[in-house]
Amino acid sequence: MSFKKTKFDLSNKYALITGAAGLLGYEHCMALLEANANIIITDIDPHKLLETKSNLEAKFPNSKIISKNIDVTSINQIKDLSEDLKNINAVPEILINNAAIDPKFTGSDNIELTRLENFSVEQWNKEVSVGLTGAMLCSKVFGTFMARKKRGVIINIASDLSVISPDQRLYQKAGFDDSMQPVKPVTYSVIKHGLIGLTKYLATYWIKEGVRCNALSPGGVFNNHNEEFVQKLTSLIPMGRMANRDEYRSAIQFLSSDASSYLNGQNIVMDGGRSIW
Repeated sequence: MSFKKTKFDLSNKYALITGAAGLLGYEHCMALLEANANIIITDIDPHKLLETKSNLEAKFPNSKIISKNIDVTSINQIKDLSEDLKNINAVPEILINNAAIDPKFTGSDNIELTRLENFSVEQWNKEVSVGLTGAMLCSKVFGTFMARKKRGVIINIASDLSVISPDQRLYQKAGFDDSMQPVKPVTYSVIKHGLIGLTKYLATYWIKEGVRCNALSPGGVFNNHNEEFVQKLTSLIPMGRMANRDEYRSAIQFLSSDASSYLNGQNIVMDGGRSIW
């Protein structure tokens, strides 16, 4: 599909994606490159970031892809990146706050650490600092540049758990007492709900300067999950399946472009209908 001469076309625009080496981060990059954007990809993992850049360059050899290993919890690293981009005239007018920690507890020895009774303050602070504070810091720095240029788009990547509570039955394992069952940690819901609050705040903060902000809330994305989990989750989804990893590309293209020029402060929930049941 060609985006040239349509409102979806992002030619000559720079877009910055945090957490770009992750499952959906990569897809957000693909979406923007398909729409002809130049992209700046960031991640805390330098090896995955390099691999991501190589894969993207192989698919889009004529596109401009800048990569930078940064920690979104560090205001100094974010500011340094912004100055580097300013010096090469590549300041983004699209920011996708995608960086997050989605903890995976797989060993029987630490299953109990997911439970609120045992959830540590250190883990709380670590996850909130990446998923919520990091989004605020990136928005603060790059949103300020957007406001000066009188145009820009900020997209916060939330989750269907920004509007519903985790169904802890999805994570239950046979052979464990109720007090030892694994759960989706409290941080995940709090961060995703917090991102919607941040979205609404930013949507009005710089709107007179032409900076819009919206959120995208994906549902569960299939990534080689075990059959039991898939069956449990899909029974909660009216469409009867999990999302494919590339099914959010068109939403990113819409939210990033002039095609959504009158959309502001909204949370686009794409979860196959799970949150309406």
